[in-house]
Amino acid sequence: MTTVVDATEDGEGAADRDPFGDDRIELDDAELRRTSPTAWLSGVVSALDDIGNRLTYGRR
Repeated sequence: MTTVVDATEDGEGAADRDPFGDDRIELDDAELRRTSPTAWLSGVVSALDDIGNRLTYGRR
């Protein structure tokens, strides 16, 4: 398995590029929520937690 450090180093241990430089992928919040399955499921998990709390502790 390749680590990030291995992928950014040349053969002599020195990095050819800055991994935190200008060339990187950035997503804004709205785009990340549209593309992330975890974000889709967070609403379902939250609703199930609310149902479980109401069943366990009564209506709040």
